[in-house]
Amino acid sequence: MQAKRVTICSAVALLFVCFANGAASQQVKESLFQDATAAFEAAKSTRAEILAPRSYAKAVKHYRSAEQKFKRGRPLGTIRDDLVIAADYFKRASRASRLAQSKMGTLIKTRGDAETVEASKHAKDSWRRAEEKFSKAMIDLERGSTKAAEKNAKDAEKYYRDAELTAIKTNYLDETRVLLAKADKLKVKKYAPKTLQKAHKLLQQADKALSENRYDTDVPRSLAQQARYEAKHALYLAKTVRDAQTKKLSIEDLILDWEIPISQIAAATDKAAALDNGWAAPTKEIVGYIEDQQSNSQKLNQNVNELRGEIKQLKQILGGASEERVALSERLQAQARIRERFRRVEGMFTRNEARVLREADDIIIRLIGLNFKSGQSSIAANHFRLLTKVQNAIKTFPNSKLRIEGHTDSHGGDSANFLLSEQRANAVKQYLRASMRIDPAKIAAIGYGETRPVANNETKTGRAKNRRIDIVIMP
Repeated sequence: MQAKRVTICSAVALLFVCFANGAASQQVKESLFQDATAAFEAAKSTRAEILAPRSYAKAVKHYRSAEQKFKRGRPLGTIRDDLVIAADYFKRASRASRLAQSKMGTLIKTRGDAETVEASKHAKDSWRRAEEKFSKAMIDLERGSTKAAEKNAKDAEKYYRDAELTAIKTNYLDETRVLLAKADKLKVKKYAPKTLQKAHKLLQQADKALSENRYDTDVPRSLAQQARYEAKHALYLAKTVRDAQTKKLSIEDLILDWEIPISQIAAATDKAAALDNGWAAPTKEIVGYIEDQQSNSQKLNQNVNELRGEIKQLKQILGGASEERVALSERLQAQARIRERFRRVEGMFTRNEARVLREADDIIIRLIGLNFKSGQSSIAANHFRLLTKVQNAIKTFPNSKLRIEGHTDSHGGDSANFLLSEQRANAVKQYLRASMRIDPAKIAAIGYGETRPVANNETKTGRAKNRRIDIVIMP
């Protein structure tokens, strides 16, 4: 019995030692791999695996080599050598990715559009060719061969458009036709004629749009998606009406039934839905709550990013010379001033006028309330009051540089959208220069067209959010 106890105690002790050694080993690895892992995560966040495949592949190769060497207990010096090389290549990949996003914005968007409609599944041959050309374009750009990159990018765009076109026809139009044929068999026209007619009309418009302009698939894709949705919607409505008739439900029964989800959603926001005057008021209240939560989430993310930056600086400076510590102190004081001024600017605008955001030290005023007439770039008089507030915000950060960014939704041709966004950005730039003293060298206007959406281009509300002017203040 005594021997048995000794054996059990020895086993427990051995497990404890192994656990302790494992924990220590993990700590050593985390410390050793810290910089390379941070560079790895930064590269992934810029989509370097597809936008900078050459540098990214080399970085991953050295990173995995370091992991294997650590696992096998190789000398730390050789592991560190691999990690230094990996971190360097990850940083190169991040820089190359940002360059690709700047130079190849249209190509990246075209690829994204083709992905959205599952082109890799419905147009395999065109997708494969597009991916080959895309990869070559990115590698050429990494190597500095701009002309070769542009040629491959042009070819890739063509193949992606072909793939997207095929996918739209297969994935949306054909499926919608099948759904409409099903609707005819189930006599949906008798129960949901308006919705069914809308689906037919959208299908015709999508088919026509695809035939007339194969180089701008945003509108036909949106129409095709809506057609499919309305076909499904008509089938659902017809079933609901039939069920209501079978169960002999009254209109009051149906309304009360439809009020239940609104009450449940309101309850989830810790509010009671007052439906005695209809659904409009509680819906507005719920939407306001969601927008507040989104705004709070953005602020939290900004605060986290600021803290990460400050922690990184502290790690770099810690243990350094006194001059460096003084520089850090001044830097932190400057950031505190920026935060205070940011809060001041944030309070200048209502929710319907602008959103005020932060990216590192830059302040972004997203002018939600500044709208232009379709295809035009002149500023209407009713927006002057909002632009006066913008001027006051700019004055809060004296001697700052300014960048006026124009953005559009995805409807319309790529080149036309780039031109229109640039014209609108220039219009705001000229207005600000005429209204206040700004050094011409400290203000720039740039148009991004449809390449930097902040919302879903497939919805009317999302497209409205994407048609915007961003004022970027760089203290």
